[in-house]
Amino acid sequence: MLRRLDAAGLVGLALVSVFVLAATFAPVIEPHDPQAQDIARRLKPPGYLDAQAGAIFWLGTDGLGRDLLSRLIEGARVSLLVGLGGASLSAVLGTSLGLTAGYAGGWLDALIMRVVDTWQAIPFTILAIAVVVVLGPSLRNLILVLGASTWVNYARVVRGDTLAQRHSEIVVAARVVGATPVRIVLRHVLPQVSASIIVLSSLLVASMILFEASLSFLGLGVQPPTPSWGNMVLDGVEPIRIAWWVSFFPGVAILLTVMGINLVGDGLRDALDPRLRPRGASARG
Repeated sequence: MLRRLDAAGLVGLALVSVFVLAATFAPVIEPHDPQAQDIARRLKPPGYLDAQAGAIFWLGTDGLGRDLLSRLIEGARVSLLVGLGGASLSAVLGTSLGLTAGYAGGWLDALIMRVVDTWQAIPFTILAIAVVVVLGPSLRNLILVLGASTWVNYARVVRGDTLAQRHSEIVVAARVVGATPVRIVLRHVLPQVSASIIVLSSLLVASMILFEASLSFLGLGVQPPTPSWGNMVLDGVEPIRIAWWVSFFPGVAILLTVMGINLVGDGLRDALDPRLRPRGASARG
């Protein structure tokens, strides 16, 4: 799989790996306590040396004197948790309905797709903001909102692939030998549509990370004092003229993470779709 990724995909994979490792080992590599406040060192620039404490703040401090680098690393855990959690919930719900609609057909297919059409007609941003306002801003509610708002993407893609596989030779052979519909879908149809699910998941994770940052910036996402890249950008809006680094570094982290995931998604799409590969590569694969 890795050998099939192009150069851009490998660059994206390297970027994503850096943030995943930082999030995984955050308690070990954080140079300071991300919650520790010290007004005496508020809004210090990158590379600030606190001689009294004998500590260096590589990315500077925010308005409450907290270390930006430590909060940036801690924020990676929140962003990746929201992205992966929301995408997983969305994938399970959307894939299940897409497989059911595509394989069953008939009135059940029509019913599920009308629900998909109705749900897709609701503006995603307005729906997410409304649900967060009703349920309250929290990490759990944010994951639920993102998962429930994006499942239609999986349902449409998986249904289309399932319709293409429903009359394939392997599925027909499984019916002949008496396999149950559930067994046919799980053993023979799902593996055939898994490539589309993987690619769609990689692209949706990036969208969810970006949307989580947007909601947190509006005050509807992860709530302080929990570090989130979105509320870190918000913290730097007021002092932007004298302390540009407070908003700049979280913004760069969002940019690099989303760009890396999108590059990986594009690379996976090219690698998993034989129609997008050169003939020679397809023959060797």
